[in-house]
Amino acid sequence: MMHEHEHEHGHGHVHTHGPVSAFDSIEQAEALMSYMLDHNRHHAEELHELCHKLEASGKGEAARLIDEAVESFGAGNELLAKALEALKA
Repeated sequence: MMHEHEHEHGHGHVHTHGPVSAFDSIEQAEALMSYMLDHNRHHAEELHELCHKLEASGKGEAARLIDEAVESFGAGNELLAKALEALKA
């Protein structure tokens, strides 16, 4: 049985492209990166669960593609984790 997942995406995404405009301090950048990394990992876990359920339902090709996407998420998350560590250094 699939679990319910409430997740608000009601916030807007404003992107300014000036120098260092997304945060006012390195601490805020660290907090934002930490939040985003945790958020990404949570979604990767959910997709991994979906992959197994689709595979069990006979949807092997969809499951394979989701699994491949989760691997890509993992590689991206590893880079984000390294970036976070570099911020903290």
